[in-house]
Amino acid sequence: MNRAGHADAKFFFGHEVERTPAFLKHTLFVIGYHTQEEIDQQLDLPRPVEHIFFGANDSYRPTTSADYTAWESVIQTYLDRGFWCSLDIPFEYVEEFNDGGLCERDRFIPIIKVAIPYIKLWNYNTCVKIDDRDFAATNPGVWVHELRDLMPRDRFTGWSDYSEDEVIPVTSKVDRAEVLDSQYPDGDDYWRTT
Repeated sequence: MNRAGHADAKFFFGHEVERTPAFLKHTLFVIGYHTQEEIDQQLDLPRPVEHIFFGANDSYRPTTSADYTAWESVIQTYLDRGFWCSLDIPFEYVEEFNDGGLCERDRFIPIIKVAIPYIKLWNYNTCVKIDDRDFAATNPGVWVHELRDLMPRDRFTGWSDYSEDEVIPVTSKVDRAEVLDSQYPDGDDYWRTT
């Protein structure tokens, strides 16, 4: 994903701005797959975190069953600790994703990403069909929604709403204290005051 200031980012903090069940929660955004140890290092930083958003910046791209298992295992760890966890799942990964058990967890928010470029060019009669992979293969039928009904103003997040994120510099364990001191010299930071 081409996003200003995120070229080398692995993690960033912010409020969840998309209208999900985690809307406005203090969030750690995780770009790509990271181990529990790497994520715990970010959670040790002086910021409250209620929600962890996995697969940020379109980075959920497992290629093997071991990859799916690794993602599921690390997300399960944070669900077990009481965090809300989201995963941004590109449409092409939906079928394989459901082989795991994350959807059974109450604090797990799967976000199925369906890209519709140039959405304003579709006419008033445009419909979105939630289908099956084949006729009567896994679903009891199909659901059809008028596109305009899926786009009410109160569900919209404009691109400018994503501008408040704080990218975490890539650091080693050795220089973490130095990074914290340089970012928060007086101990007072945005995350403690909101």
